[in-house]
Amino acid sequence: MNVEVAERGRARSLEEAAANLGIEPREIVKSLVVKRPDGSFVFALVPGDRQISWPKLRALLGVNRLSLPPADVALAATGYERGTITPLGSTTPWPVWADESISGRISLGAGAHGLSAFVDAGELFAALGATIGDISEPV
Repeated sequence: MNVEVAERGRARSLEEAAANLGIEPREIVKSLVVKRPDGSFVFALVPGDRQISWPKLRALLGVNRLSLPPADVALAATGYERGTITPLGSTTPWPVWADESISGRISLGAGAHGLSAFVDAGELFAALGATIGDISEPV
């Protein structure tokens, strides 16, 4: 898988990050770490112009409760600070669920503030063994 890391500078919002990179917000994929009821985690990959649909994700995972953990718990689960989280190189290879609307060349967190990784979505999903599904809704 070809990964290109780009410096985008600090950004106060996803829209600002997209502008810094010269791309549309939908081309940035948010890597969200989600806590399951049993204490394990999954990565949910969602386009920048969408948000997690909690009912859809709960149904696909077969659970009745999911949550976004506090920043310190997310750091312990992934090795990355919030705002830099990526499934690439996570300290634990948690299962990855990717929204079915993600395709083509995308940008996602690169593990450090001010950096973004560009990858082909199909290659990324194959490398991570991602499960593809309808897990998002418009913001």
